[in-house]
Amino acid sequence: MSIPESFVLSGGDLMPRIGFGTWQMRELEVLDWAEVARDRESSRDLLSEARAHFELMASSDVLEPAVAAALEAGYRHFDSARVYENEAALGRALNRWIGNDPNKRKELFVVTKLPPGGNRPDLVAEYFNASMHDLGLDYLDLYLLHTPFAFEHVPGDLHPMNPDGTIRADLTTDLIGVWKAILKLKDSGRVRHVGVSNVNEEQLQRLCAVEKPACLQVEVHMLCQQKALIAAANKLGIPVVAYSPLGSKALADALATKTGREYPNLLQLPAVLKIAQAHNKTPAQVLLRHLLQSGVAAIPKSTHPERIKQNISVWDFELSDEEMSELGALDRGEQGRICDFSFFPGIEKHPEFPFKKS
Repeated sequence: MSIPESFVLSGGDLMPRIGFGTWQMRELEVLDWAEVARDRESSRDLLSEARAHFELMASSDVLEPAVAAALEAGYRHFDSARVYENEAALGRALNRWIGNDPNKRKELFVVTKLPPGGNRPDLVAEYFNASMHDLGLDYLDLYLLHTPFAFEHVPGDLHPMNPDGTIRADLTTDLIGVWKAILKLKDSGRVRHVGVSNVNEEQLQRLCAVEKPACLQVEVHMLCQQKALIAAANKLGIPVVAYSPLGSKALADALATKTGREYPNLLQLPAVLKIAQAHNKTPAQVLLRHLLQSGVAAIPKSTHPERIKQNISVWDFELSDEEMSELGALDRGEQGRICDFSFFPGIEKHPEFPFKKS
């Protein structure tokens, strides 16, 4: 089964189907979330732990070497977001690689996202300019609406909270107005494509009525395969990129500690282990190959150089129809979702909250 290594976007631009993710980059191989909670005097609620994690992962001593290893391994698609608080470190690593050769910039496909606190039409340009300043790039390949819901705009605080620990949500979000403001960014010539993330099918249809996004980025992995949403996007001709394609174990473990809910380790699923052994591949490579053969791009992440290499080495084997069917049967639908935004207490009350409310 021959799979093109890139999606072709408007104007002939290529978006590589395997990219390098930078959210929660340290994961378990570097960061123990429980240790973070013990070491901080702040509240041990999940959002406080996440904030501590974002501060740590943005440090250049972790992210920049990982990006350098990814570039050496052949990655050219790099994904970030304003709320990851690592755009500056990513920009330094990319610009170091580009040097004085403008042709090397043309090889890259760089993505970042509008944060929930910027989901107001009059704030879009301000947050976009801040991201561009930190990245230190002349233009961006793809800019995404990160979430359909919004936080209150609090300068200097990307995750504003109420005294009771709930997120300070802006319940007046004008999703279509924000989308129109994002579309206007293309007129500046500083962003080539714009898209959306974390929207449901109904929201995607509403956005498409204004203008079709160039890309849809959502959580997709073995237990949350999003088949209906992907089918809808495919029908609209919108490429889908999977975040957390390997299950985002750091977040899953943090949520399990907080909620008591079980989140299986995707890399240890018996069917995945069996198929990996049959192909002499790693479980991660099997998970990524399944996504590719399902027509979905993926942005795995790791700070380990050997795993970084392995995660992009998924073009030299093929899963059989039987293996694809066996893996497809592992889908748990909505019950398999990990990134349900429960680390933003109270956000499920937002009128644009995209998932089924418990």
